Amino acid sequence: MSPSASIQVMPDVREIRGTSFGIKYSTFIIVAIVLMIVFLFYIGLHTRMTEIGYNVNAEMSVKEKMLEEQKRLKLEYAMLKSPQRIENIARTKLQMSYPERDQIIVLKKSGE
Repeated sequence: MSPSASIQVMPDVREIRGTSFGIKYSTFIIVAIVLMIVFLFYIGLHTRMTEIGYNVNAEMSVKEKMLEEQKRLKLEYAMLKSPQRIENIARTKLQMSYPERDQIIVLKKSGE
C-alpha cells in the first residue's frame, strides 16, 4: 500500500443495523402487542356472545315446554270441570240422584 492511499475505516455493521433495527423491532413489538390485545378482546366478546346465544336457545326451549304443559293443563282442567263428569261422579261414587218433585222447596225472596 502506498502512503498516499487513504484508508477508510468502515463503521461497525452491528452499530448501523442495531440502531435502525432497534427502532423497527420496538415498533413491531408495540404493534404486535396492540394487535394481540385487540384479537384477545374480539375473541373474548365472540365467546361471550356465543355463550349468550346458547343460553337464549336453552331458555326458548324451556319456554316452549312450559307453553305445551300449559295447553295440556288447560285441556285437563276443562275435562275435569265438565258437567257430565261431575254428574257421573255424583251418581256413581257419591250415590246421589235427582230430587223428587215433592222434595223441592221453593223459597221466596226476603222482602216480598
